[in-house]
Amino acid sequence: MEEMKDYKETYISVDIEAAGPIPGEYSMLSLGACVIGDTAQTFYIEIKPINDNYIQEALDVCGLSLEELKEKGTEPKKAMEEFENWIRIQAAPDSRAVFVSFGTFDWMFVQYYFHRYLGRSPLGINGIDMKSYYMGMASCDWKGTTKKRIRKANPQLTSQRKHTHNALDDAIGQAELFEKMFTSNLKK
Repeated sequence: MEEMKDYKETYISVDIEAAGPIPGEYSMLSLGACVIGDTAQTFYIEIKPINDNYIQEALDVCGLSLEELKEKGTEPKKAMEEFENWIRIQAAPDSRAVFVSFGTFDWMFVQYYFHRYLGRSPLGINGIDMKSYYMGMASCDWKGTTKKRIRKANPQLTSQRKHTHNALDDAIGQAELFEKMFTSNLKK
């Protein structure tokens, strides 16, 4: 059996905003990402909708307009090419990129778009779900993994950033939280 090569990992915090709860049926409207440990390295793009389906509450939360994105948004294929290039050239040129998000919602949209429009993903087949990561760290149940409950139980872990539902703002806030989680010494 071939020995595994050592490689460097670059953790990338990703957040998206969407028109509804599932990819394919609903569009990913914006994508924000940053390198964990170097949040000045960022990526942000707004994406042209793939259809007219939406849930009003989703649009209200993110403040994006399908009509505006139909005109000004980047075509999905081009958006994913740009994100892949950012990952490979800027964020993780000499390392393995590892996807990190708060929950699995963002992962399913990003993977769907990568595979639908490019037929591949520079992020492999899995990523880190911060909620599950925290659940293991803190030995808590699932309901203990909300940002509000994490803040209350472990204020030293939280980011000072507000959750704005801007994909880049939220990716940076998640990166700050994950960096603290990753380097923390929480006792079980």
